[in-house]
Amino acid sequence: MRVLVLGGYGAVGARIVDRLRAGGDTAWAAGRDPARADRVLDLRAVRDGEGGAYRAALADADVVVNASGAEDPALAVAAADFGTAFVDITASTSCVAALEALEPAAPVLLSVGLAPGLSGMLATALHAAAPGPIDLAVVLGAGERHGAAATEWSYRLLGRHFPDTRGGRPVRNYTRPEAFEIPGLGRRRLYRADFSDQHTLTARLGAPVRSYFGLDSRAATAALAVMTRVPGADRAPRGMHLPGTDRWWVLARGAEGAARWAHGRSQSHATAVLAVLAARAATGLAAGVHHLPDVLPLADVPEGLGIEFR
Repeated sequence: MRVLVLGGYGAVGARIVDRLRAGGDTAWAAGRDPARADRVLDLRAVRDGEGGAYRAALADADVVVNASGAEDPALAVAAADFGTAFVDITASTSCVAALEALEPAAPVLLSVGLAPGLSGMLATALHAAAPGPIDLAVVLGAGERHGAAATEWSYRLLGRHFPDTRGGRPVRNYTRPEAFEIPGLGRRRLYRADFSDQHTLTARLGAPVRSYFGLDSRAATAALAVMTRVPGADRAPRGMHLPGTDRWWVLARGAEGAARWAHGRSQSHATAVLAVLAARAATGLAAGVHHLPDVLPLADVPEGLGIEFR
């Protein structure tokens, strides 16, 4: 494949580029920094109605992977106009909804990453065996140097509300705790968070799905629950390094204790693995908007790539 990776020198994007090249594909890292980018692009120009450099880069690409954190449907539309498949790793509910509303002339593949993505694949497999409501638990390592886009997304949720998939009053992010038994980590208290897949899965599976989030550090998780009630906390300084590891867990829990889960080290690595699998799958899809759990079952995730299933 020939792949244009937006944000291709970031925490996740650089790993995507490396994995593609290791597999024999051509991959270009795209971004604003001429010292690190193979294709120098300012994605803000696309939002402003320009973006000639982006369109020129599309002429050579079979697929675009958006790992830049830029939440702009115009990027997908421009790619589709060239007949180029588009893969987005965003977890933003509003961005996913805007992309779902498109009628693209090429494939657009969403819900790619740990959550959304792997979480939805686990939930889909669990629902096939035990239909009913599902709770998703996502635990990330507080000690990992997460990318700027992932960090920004986590902070942006502070104090904000989202519709509850089971009805009732809106949910404030990082509230309404629930206890989960996380294999290898123990019993942890996690909090509701607005991952996009709880909404897409609820509609797709016909059963309510709720997402919960925490860090492997109990103190860091508790800090989120405090900060979400502090006005202006979403503008707190970024870049603080917290105690913890680089381990992650994603668990889907259904009725009567039924569960499917996965774990590994480095959220950025796992996201890159899934993004490369998604890029390969996207080139064979029909035009339109797709979600990774509908395209790639758990059995299609190869062993030995750092994602372990139970």
